[in-house]
Amino acid sequence: MAGGWLDLMGIRENDAEASAGNQLADRRDAAVRAAVEQGIVGPDTPIAALLDITGIRRSAAALKSAFTAATSAPVLHAFAVKASPLVPVLRLLREEGLGAEVASPGELALARAAGIRPAATVLDSPAKTPAELREALALGIAVNADNPQELARIDALVRSAPSRSPIGIRVNPQTGGGSIEALSTATSTSKFGVALRDEGARDWLVRAYLDRPWLTRLHIHSGSQGIPLDLHVQGIRELYELAEEINARVGHRRIDTLDIGGGLSVNFTSDEETPTYADFVRELSRAVPGLFSGSYGLVTEFGRSLLAKHGTILARVEYAKSAGGRPVAVTHAGAQVATRTVYSPQSWPLRIAAYDPKGRPKSGPEVAQDVAGPACFAGDLLAANRPLPLLEQDDWVAALDTGAYYFAHHYAYNSLARPGIHGFAADPDGKVRFAVVRAAQTVEEIVAESGGAQAESLLGG
Repeated sequence: MAGGWLDLMGIRENDAEASAGNQLADRRDAAVRAAVEQGIVGPDTPIAALLDITGIRRSAAALKSAFTAATSAPVLHAFAVKASPLVPVLRLLREEGLGAEVASPGELALARAAGIRPAATVLDSPAKTPAELREALALGIAVNADNPQELARIDALVRSAPSRSPIGIRVNPQTGGGSIEALSTATSTSKFGVALRDEGARDWLVRAYLDRPWLTRLHIHSGSQGIPLDLHVQGIRELYELAEEINARVGHRRIDTLDIGGGLSVNFTSDEETPTYADFVRELSRAVPGLFSGSYGLVTEFGRSLLAKHGTILARVEYAKSAGGRPVAVTHAGAQVATRTVYSPQSWPLRIAAYDPKGRPKSGPEVAQDVAGPACFAGDLLAANRPLPLLEQDDWVAALDTGAYYFAHHYAYNSLARPGIHGFAADPDGKVRFAVVRAAQTVEEIVAESGGAQAESLLGG
């Protein structure tokens, strides 16, 4: 590939005259055509993932500017690594001034490989081991304790080796769930954090801070996909009120930083980015004005809302046929790259765009048809009975809004290979350039990961 990732990070486009949604669609259309023309995809590479570098930069800038306009206090925007565990993506976000929120040793290793400083890293997880806690405290990484037993482990570690890590406790405000139960973190029985409304919990939290001068943060994560904005904000208001109560009981500002989590819902119905970070901050300012008074430093942990709009899965139509009178386009994108959509299509519907064999947007009368994946089970569908220009053999389909939690989280059904991931941006002369983010998986790697070197290990004894 011409150029490299660091070269691409310096490319900035000036297309401010068009709307943001049109800009996004125009960049995507140009990238699809360029991917076909430049051989990023083709008969022997029938699937690839594309990341819009310009769009990622703009989302990061929008996040930072929304909070900068609201408060003079320090704000750390820690990207939720689980949304895109790809080192080049984390490195790009680091260059845009973001840190990392990690929830496993693997995610911490990815953040460190991307050069993200411990001081810009937050460790959250409901199941941290003693070794994970020890490492984080030794490095100076911020830690949010999930429960009393974990706090007891931290007590022992802090006594044995003082740490410069900011330490807090995660609370569950129990404010309720949204439209996707599996992702709702603030229900009455959520596994995360200290359940704030349970009997005795609030008193225990106050006492925990009274007894530990080194507890200086309070954490919540009340948002997620499917959570309405007012419910998301209600949880943060509960966090703020608890912090004020604790500080009043201590007699000074023991808690100096509030980690308000992430989870801003994404609009999956169009190219429009709604709600925006400015919308979120505006609603927070109305409902929790003290949050932006400058009294508290802030930490955010956004993931999906930063990247979803900036990823596209591009797959070739290998065959076009019909069944029961309905057209079926058999493609190379299915459960392996869009697991949530395939298994829970009502919660995770994806927009599909149609392109011709040359990568140009396809036109014509819309026909209800299925867009099927390559996996060997009947439900492997990106879309069912979806109105689209009739897809034909050698056309291309694009699954939109897939920049977070899709192609970076491979599901190895049928031992289907992980697709290559390519970042794209345009040169000043308009030429689209690509850089490899993650190379496509080879069949040799599949064999190796599946115990190829241990083929005879079960034959003896």
